[in-house]
Amino acid sequence: MLNMSFAPTSLTVSQMLGPRTIRPLTAATLCGIAFIQDRLIAIDSIKGHLLEIDPKTDNSKILNPHQAKEFTDVTGLAVWEDNLWVTRGNSVYVSKLSSLGLEHFVTLPYSADGVAVWESTVYVSCHRLGYILIFDRDTRKEITRFYAPGVGVENLVVNGNTLWVCDRTEQTVYSMDRATGEVRFSVLTPFESPTGIAVHLDAETGKENLYVAYASEEPYIRDNPNADPNHELTYRDRTFIHPLYYHHEPDKHYALSNGYLIEMSYAEEISPLEEVYIPEVEWRIALPSETERQKIRHIEPIGIPFTEEVIDGQRVALFKFDALVPGERHIFGWKALLEVRGIKYRITPKEVENIPELSPEFQERYLVDDDDLAMDTSIVRRAAEEAVGSETNLLRKMYSIRNYVYDELSYGIKPYIDTPDIVLERGIGSCGEYVGVLLALCRLNGIPCRTVGRYKCPPQAEQQGVPLQPDFNHVWLEFYIPGFGWLPMESNPDDLGRGSQYPTRFFMGLCWYHIEIGKGVSFETISSQGKRLTKDDIPIGDLAINHIRFTIVKELPDF
Repeated sequence: MLNMSFAPTSLTVSQMLGPRTIRPLTAATLCGIAFIQDRLIAIDSIKGHLLEIDPKTDNSKILNPHQAKEFTDVTGLAVWEDNLWVTRGNSVYVSKLSSLGLEHFVTLPYSADGVAVWESTVYVSCHRLGYILIFDRDTRKEITRFYAPGVGVENLVVNGNTLWVCDRTEQTVYSMDRATGEVRFSVLTPFESPTGIAVHLDAETGKENLYVAYASEEPYIRDNPNADPNHELTYRDRTFIHPLYYHHEPDKHYALSNGYLIEMSYAEEISPLEEVYIPEVEWRIALPSETERQKIRHIEPIGIPFTEEVIDGQRVALFKFDALVPGERHIFGWKALLEVRGIKYRITPKEVENIPELSPEFQERYLVDDDDLAMDTSIVRRAAEEAVGSETNLLRKMYSIRNYVYDELSYGIKPYIDTPDIVLERGIGSCGEYVGVLLALCRLNGIPCRTVGRYKCPPQAEQQGVPLQPDFNHVWLEFYIPGFGWLPMESNPDDLGRGSQYPTRFFMGLCWYHIEIGKGVSFETISSQGKRLTKDDIPIGDLAINHIRFTIVKELPDF
C-alpha cells in the first residue's frame, strides 16, 4: 500500500508553506504537482521520481522506487479520489494510487502536456494543437475543446468551477470557467518558467491556495583548475515550488500577484570627464510613481537634501547648486522603499468598441512628435500604415503594432538611441529604440503613448537582503484607452522570435521587478540659469557617474 503520511504536526500546510520557497533535495525538474489533502506530491520529469514532499523541511521520498522508468518524461499530474492521472508523450494514463500501474486512457496526435480531473471530466492541454481537450472519464470520448489561453506549454488543475492554467512561456496563470473556457482573469507568476500548478484547501480556514512549480536552468561560475582563467560559466537545474498570491479587481480590469518590499537607491557622483564651470544648477531626477501595483512607503535624500516638484503629475526631486566648479565633487540622489507587485490587465477588443473620444489635451500631449520620433519620415509613416492595415479597434491596433515591430526588429544593445526611421531601416534596436518605434507608430495611428521605466530590479527574489545592481537601464511604455486609462506594455521582452505566436505576458502586464519612475517625463535633466542643458551642451554621462542599487527586503504577504 502507498504510505502518504507525514509526521504529526499542529501546523496546517499553509502555515508550513507560508511564503517560503520549497526546494526538494535531489529534484531536477518538477512538473506536475498535486495535493492529497495536506500531502504534496510532485513528479520529477527527468528522473521519473514521484515525490512526496514535506513542505516544512523540503524532505522528500520516492513513492515509485520500482517504477521510475514508467514515470520518466511525465509532464502533467492530477489526483482524483484514489486515482493518479499523468501525461507522458502523446498519451494520458491513469493508475490507482495504491499500485501506480499505468493504464492507457487516451492518445493525442501530439504531446499531451498537462492534465486535470474533476468528477467525470478530464482536461488535457496540448501545446501543438493549441487547445485544451475535454474528455468524458467513463467513455474516454472528447466532449469539447477550448482554445489554449497562451502560446506555451500549459499545465492544469481544476477546482470547483475554475480551470487554472499555468503557461510556461507566458509566465502566467489563467483563471478559466471550466464549463465554457472563458478567461476570467490572469496573473503573472513571480518567477519564470512555471511548470506545474496545484490547489490546496486549508481545512482550518477554508481558504483555497494556489501553488506553482518552476523548472529551468540557471548559469553559475564554477572553479575549473584546467581553465584559463581557472573558472568557467556553466548551468545547473533550478526547480522549486512556491505559493502564488493573487487579488482580482474585476471592476478595474486587473489582477495583482506576488510582490516584494524593495529598497531602491539612485545616486549621481559628480565626476566630470573634463572639468567645467556651470552656474546656478538645477538637477532634476524623477521619483518612483504611486500606481495600482507600486506603493511608496518612504523616500529620503542621499548626500544632500532635495525639494520636490510635480511635473505632469509625476514626482521629481530637485537638487540645487549655486554652481558646479572645477574640482567640486558631490554625491546626491534618493532612496525609496517600495511595495511592488505583478499586475495583469484583462480588457477585450469588444469592450473598447464604443470608447469616448480622445480629449484635445491628450491629443496635443500624446499624439505629437516631442522626442525625435521621426514621425514625418516616409519609412515611419509607411510602417504606421502597414502595421494596422484596415483595423479600427484601438486594442487590436495596439496589438498589431506590437507584433509588427517584433516582426521587423531584432534586439541588440547599443550605447546610444537612434531615431525610429534609422532603426526601422537597420532592423535592429535596443529596448529604448523599440520604444521609440512603438511610440511613433502608435501616435500616428491615434493611440496616446508615453514612456515609463528606467530600471528593473534584478529578478532574484531568493537573494533577499543582498545588494543587487542591474546590468542596464530599461524603458517600456504605456498606452491610453479612453474610459479605461493607461495600460502598460513592455518594449521588447516578448519578442522571442516565434513569428505570429508572440507571448502576451507583458502586453497590459508588468512583473514585480518593474520599477515605475517618471511616466511620460524625462528621468533626469540639468538646467543652468534657467536654461535646460542638452546632450550637445554637456551629456549627463560626461558630468557624473550614476549608481543604482536594489535590495529585496522580503516577500509581501498574501492579500
